[in-house]
Amino acid sequence: MRITDTAAIVTGGASGLGGATAAALAAKGARVFALDLAGGIEKAPEVAGVTYVEADVTDPEQVGAAVEQATAAGVPLRTVVNCAGIGPSGRILSRKGTHDLGLFRKVIEVNLIGTFNVMTLAAEAMAKTETLEDDARGVVINTASVAAFDGQIGQVAYSASKGGVAGLTLPAARDLASQGIRVVTIAPGIIDTPMLATVSDEFRAGLAASVPFPKRLGRPDEYAQLAVDIIEHDYLNGEVIRLDGSIRMAPR
Repeated sequence: MRITDTAAIVTGGASGLGGATAAALAAKGARVFALDLAGGIEKAPEVAGVTYVEADVTDPEQVGAAVEQATAAGVPLRTVVNCAGIGPSGRILSRKGTHDLGLFRKVIEVNLIGTFNVMTLAAEAMAKTETLEDDARGVVINTASVAAFDGQIGQVAYSASKGGVAGLTLPAARDLASQGIRVVTIAPGIIDTPMLATVSDEFRAGLAASVPFPKRLGRPDEYAQLAVDIIEHDYLNGEVIRLDGSIRMAPR
């Protein structure tokens, strides 16, 4: 599928994986609508071809309005990339007591329900576009994590949410096949995003050393490159792709 002269929605699009993906799609000629919270958008760089839209991925009305904005761009909405997410940690039982149920619920709501919300509303709009070759209309790329498979101590909420994203990939692809919409998930490993900005150089070096090859942290632009490849490769569908340098996470 060609990216040029199409519209794309990228959640978490103000920074990190989403920011890199929004920029990559814009460079390919897409009109990109980067959804994020107000605080993220305030710090986001100006990128030609990228329009920042304030929206909470868990809010159907806000996401619906963003989808309408994308469909009014004058070109067909063909791509959605879900990068929005949060990653707080907490053990089921710790010295402080049990895992906070509200925090667990929040992680599921943002990472899993938010992904489903955006995918569903965007797919509804995509289904109304004209078909391309093989009756294709577009693609949804969701973001899981290696934590979906190798969750570490303290990642029970995060792993559950990302496991849900991985698990919905195949049934979502099957559900949307009749509409010509593909669904693929990327499961990143240790990527050098703003989430790691506050850790020490020593800790970062340790993380990098844990990757079998190449022995370094992944880059957001590598995620973006894979997203572009998925969009352009029409036979990729219903799959979860690990982007992790072959790492398998230890318990801690």
